[in-house]
Amino acid sequence: MFERIFLTVFPVVAIVFIGAIYGKIRRPDIRVANQINMELFVPALLISVLAGKDFQLTDYGQLAWMSAAVVLGSGLLLLPLCLWRGISWKTFLPPMMFNNTGNMGIPLLVFAFGDQALPAAVVLFIVEMLLHFTLGIYMLSPRTPPLTLLKMPITLATLVGLVFSLAGGHLPAWLNQPLDMLGQISIPLMLFTLGIRLTHVNLRDWHLGVLGALACPAVGLIVALAVQWISPLPADQWAYLIIFAALPPAVLNYMLAEQFQQEPAQVASIVMLGNIASLVIIPLALWLAL
Repeated sequence: MFERIFLTVFPVVAIVFIGAIYGKIRRPDIRVANQINMELFVPALLISVLAGKDFQLTDYGQLAWMSAAVVLGSGLLLLPLCLWRGISWKTFLPPMMFNNTGNMGIPLLVFAFGDQALPAAVVLFIVEMLLHFTLGIYMLSPRTPPLTLLKMPITLATLVGLVFSLAGGHLPAWLNQPLDMLGQISIPLMLFTLGIRLTHVNLRDWHLGVLGALACPAVGLIVALAVQWISPLPADQWAYLIIFAALPPAVLNYMLAEQFQQEPAQVASIVMLGNIASLVIIPLALWLAL
């Protein structure tokens, strides 16, 4: 099992490493690439996933609110640590709260539990993304008007996908296929530009990255155990929540830090080391879930 988990996580690390080598040699300006990804490729991915799957979101209501509790509770538990250590909470808390549900969580759950886990995996993805592109952006830029958040391409794409999913509708194949192809660009591009950003990481950033790599899954699992004690999930959905809680920080945390200029080099180190640490943490979470 560890070998297959390794093969799930290793491509993430490999693409980041390639980006770091390219960035060290060529020193490219990645702002345009990040903008295109945030405004086109990621929204296309969201619509193709949400509008292209045949399942009822209402069957996973309890899992949805419990996963939201994991996201919010992780931030609340780690806020005192930021105040005590003098760490900027705007830099540290978003990666601790918003995890790698998309490009790691979905394939990992399907691999571990089969195709029957796909609906739950997509629900977890929706919850994390909605919170990330509303609360997460507000944390980075409190003066951002709520209407501006609703107008963001990623927020609009999520809402469109949810409408299709809840209504039981699907995009026609001629439209869904190009959206899916555009969406597939987003994940490797996110990882590649993260690697370029890592060329600016210094030793202090690595120390913060190590702290984040340990704290992110630890607080996630603590909150998951707490909400499970309050309102127990069925065994299969509880297993999904364990994996969700143990996932490393999402690559999108780095992209948003870059966009809002919130110490992106430090966020990059947190994301990178968190995903490397997942090579050990994810097998342990799977052992606990199974």
